[in-house]
Amino acid sequence: MSITYIRRCLHHRIPLRCLHTTSTSTSTSTSTPNLFSDPLFKSKVSELISNQHWSKLKNLIKPINPTSFLEQLIDSGFDSSSILGFFRWSQCYHPLGHLFKVLVLLVNDKRYPKVRSLLHDFVKNGKPHTVSSVFHTLLTCSDNVCSNSIIIDMLVLAYVNNGRVDLALEGFNRSGDYGFRLSVFSCKPMLKGVVKEGKFEVGEIVYKEMIRRRIEVDLYTFNIVINGLCKAGKLNKARDVMEDMKVRGIMPNVVSYNTLIDGYCKRGGDGKMYKADALLREMVEQGVSPNERTYNTLIDGFCKDDNVGAAMKLFKEMQLQGMRPDIVTFNSLLDGLFGDGKVDEALGLRAEMIRLGLEPNIRTYNVMINGFSKMKMFTEAKELFDDVLKQGLDLNVLTFNTVIDAHSKAGKMDEAVTLRDLMLSKLICPSISTYNCLLGGYYREGNVGAAKELLEEMEKKNVKADLVTYNIRIDAICKRGESRKAVRLLDEMSEKRLVPSHVTYNTLMAGYCQEGNPKAAVTIRKRMEKEGKQPNVVTYNVLIKGFCQKDKLEEANALLNEMLEKGLVPNRITYDIIREEMIDKGFVPDIDGHLYKDIVNC
Repeated sequence: MSITYIRRCLHHRIPLRCLHTTSTSTSTSTSTPNLFSDPLFKSKVSELISNQHWSKLKNLIKPINPTSFLEQLIDSGFDSSSILGFFRWSQCYHPLGHLFKVLVLLVNDKRYPKVRSLLHDFVKNGKPHTVSSVFHTLLTCSDNVCSNSIIIDMLVLAYVNNGRVDLALEGFNRSGDYGFRLSVFSCKPMLKGVVKEGKFEVGEIVYKEMIRRRIEVDLYTFNIVINGLCKAGKLNKARDVMEDMKVRGIMPNVVSYNTLIDGYCKRGGDGKMYKADALLREMVEQGVSPNERTYNTLIDGFCKDDNVGAAMKLFKEMQLQGMRPDIVTFNSLLDGLFGDGKVDEALGLRAEMIRLGLEPNIRTYNVMINGFSKMKMFTEAKELFDDVLKQGLDLNVLTFNTVIDAHSKAGKMDEAVTLRDLMLSKLICPSISTYNCLLGGYYREGNVGAAKELLEEMEKKNVKADLVTYNIRIDAICKRGESRKAVRLLDEMSEKRLVPSHVTYNTLMAGYCQEGNPKAAVTIRKRMEKEGKQPNVVTYNVLIKGFCQKDKLEEANALLNEMLEKGLVPNRITYDIIREEMIDKGFVPDIDGHLYKDIVNC
């Protein structure tokens, strides 16, 4: 059959037996005999594809279904470049099996970038397929375990890169059932995506499964796992993973240590800063040099842990190591010093910051305005706020909330409202915290009417009340001696799926006790326990005082012993209650001797 004859038949739509084709066909064996049996035709097609003369090729193969033609290209031994070129040019939805045949050819020729590109397009633009159907189709096209594994590995990566972490996870989970072996190159980005989405438990499972399947795990992968466990608060497990690294001959780097240190600083609980500081010493011993982030994390952690002295020591150590503190360092220390009431030291530190050429940012101003406000230095706070306005810095909602809260607590509600209006004029939308600051101020000055109007405004503007809003309202109602009304707000919280805190329950208990009804307070306690919260020291202080004030000293004594049996440590308020409400009234509590001695020596 000559090339001229074929072209003439194709151009004139001659219904020859050899050219008969069905548009829905995907198999040349039943519809279209091999057109490439003529070497001249095959050579011509190869030439047109190589030179990308697509219009001429289109005219040549007009009557033929592109899918059928693709299959003949594959079956006729064309090189992978020609097949890929036609596959992309034809812009036709080819059956899934044909895609995988092309991919197998590309993998066999080690043309991996082309494989990645095709799979990316398949995931992004192709018709949706279930993972099972994709895996099954690949197996029907190829029995080469190595090639198939490479394709699925790259498919999982394509899922991740296109934001389909759910499909990547399904592919990971099912790959073992089909005999596909994945690599760290797909598992690592998938693990990162899982952690980024906050699916920390899933990330832990994936890590364990990678170890079980003997998928190589590198330093970066370990760091992702440590990060996920730290964010989940599973610090002991994160520490164990770091030890696993060492066993496998992979030494933790500064990122590994920084991540774990950050975890202890933010979620470590009791003794967290001791453990975080110990990690700093360990990394130095292991030859891992701390960086600015290491010190900044620890300094911030110590400041938040009310240990500004330890933070200042690290600040000096950091400089001795030749590191230059940045604005983050100074902001943390300023916050710590103001929180510790050390205003002069804070101002001296700010001067040092400016001397080093560091310009205060909005966070710096927020910290200082908040610090002055807490110290009731409202003039200084207002001056700083005015300074921010003059400098044209980008004010944020936190800046306004800080000064509004300060004025509200000082009873200057007119100024607080004026600041809220200024906030609106600068197109900064008040947050629920803004409303909470104002609401607390109105209730403190007894302006229930203004508080009610503010709540109505919140409802009109669709600003949803949060836990703090309800705590403020419950506290105000209880102080008016209407604790039963406050309980209705507790019910309303449940309807809105807001979880009451210890503050919520303790406030209600204190309200009932102040009304001389400690039994009702005990009922609230039972409700708190039923909803999963155990009494804390404040709870017991409220109840003990409530029963003492009703002269039910034996019941108060029983509560005191119960508190001690639960391992709760009495605070100064506990001691004051015992001395003033029990001992001064001639009642000696029947408790452990060491506590009695502490009380006597107070």
